[in-house]
Amino acid sequence: MTLTLDLGEFLQNIRFNHVPDEAIPLVIDAFTDTIGVIMAGAHEPIVSVLQKELASSTGRDGVRACLSDVRVAPAQAALIGGAAAHALDYDDQALTGHPSAVLVPAILAEAEVLGSSGRDMITAYMAGYEVWAELVGRGRNYHAKGWHPTSVFGVIATAAAIAVLHRLPAEQAASALAIAASHASGLSVNFGTMTKPYHAGMAARDGLISARLAARGATGSSVALEAPKGFLNAFSLDGNADLDSPSLAGKEWRILSHRLCIKRYPTCYFMHRSFDALVSLLKDNPVRPEDVADVEMRMSKGQATVLVYTHPVSGLEAKFSGQFAMAAAVILGRMGVNEVTTEVATRQDFQDFYGKVRITAIEAYDTRDPAHSPSDRVKVTLKDGRVLDTGEVVQIKGHAFDPLTHDELWAKFRECTERTHSLEDARSLFDSTRRLVEITTTHDLPTAVGVLTPVRLSAANA
Repeated sequence: MTLTLDLGEFLQNIRFNHVPDEAIPLVIDAFTDTIGVIMAGAHEPIVSVLQKELASSTGRDGVRACLSDVRVAPAQAALIGGAAAHALDYDDQALTGHPSAVLVPAILAEAEVLGSSGRDMITAYMAGYEVWAELVGRGRNYHAKGWHPTSVFGVIATAAAIAVLHRLPAEQAASALAIAASHASGLSVNFGTMTKPYHAGMAARDGLISARLAARGATGSSVALEAPKGFLNAFSLDGNADLDSPSLAGKEWRILSHRLCIKRYPTCYFMHRSFDALVSLLKDNPVRPEDVADVEMRMSKGQATVLVYTHPVSGLEAKFSGQFAMAAAVILGRMGVNEVTTEVATRQDFQDFYGKVRITAIEAYDTRDPAHSPSDRVKVTLKDGRVLDTGEVVQIKGHAFDPLTHDELWAKFRECTERTHSLEDARSLFDSTRRLVEITTTHDLPTAVGVLTPVRLSAANA
């Protein structure tokens, strides 16, 4: 059996009672965290742009966009929700990308149409995650070729999740994957612009559409993923992806070995270890910015490839700048939503500091996530000759194997909802996501009134 058809069989057969007990809290965390960062990202410019473009589709018969009282078509709700989830780069990280920012918005949208239960949504998420894991592990260095793995793999993972919600038979589920493979795209050159979060939204939308088309009878190649000129080789760095290994989907649950890294800072995860380690080091060894002569960040080539902005001039660029992270660590000691802004990135003391920071890229990579090195390291050389060294940093709080506690997850959720919810309403939404196993429909998740402002179609655009 081909890989594409084998994954179709996996999607046909997966049920909630197949999901390992230890995986369920991971998926619940994914929904909770993603809904929180959607609320935080709902007021970002890209969301407003998308709303204005989609204004003609709003109406009473749609589904809730970002769980708000604004209704749009399901595919458009997936688009807006995915863009909002990724807008601040505050969403979780795994599998060389951001699975939940793509999967959760699409699942929420289609589950509202189908009347799916929380258990259905958990099963769909698991299916999408496992298909993503099956594909992304057959190659590496996607960023180096210029691809954004979140949208490249996310669209197929989303098609898988939605196929499970629709309970498609194997052949149709395989077609959903094949159709989605033709939607796969996203260029890393657009990191640091509004197009990057759009990647997550378009993957959520196009994956949902792919599954819907397959449900209506649209067909795709039964070897779309593994053919010599199929998906895997097309996106491979050297055109030599693993096309032959048997699928492990449903046999080995990769979510248990890879899990999710839930972010504590609203930036690219590739600089989190370095920032966190340097802040910790400076607590006992405070220095003034003017006393620093040189900062060396050691990380993988994959990480360095993404952190391209050496002198960021906007908050979006700062999210992909190791120089910004080091400046924030030394000058502010923090890097939250209020710090990762154009105003801070362009401050003179930050601009003066950027030139002191250099990134040393190393060949070693983490087999769990090949885009990362096994560890990061920061060395700060002071003008008086002293050297401060973080040592090798393997993982930080929020990492897959050092997860946030319930209270820490709530603290992040509350930060994300401060602009959109009262304390009482935020707590109600948070608590409802924690009961995902028990909810009967998405309507058990409270509507976030006022999160999105309805946009009326102007005469010029009618």
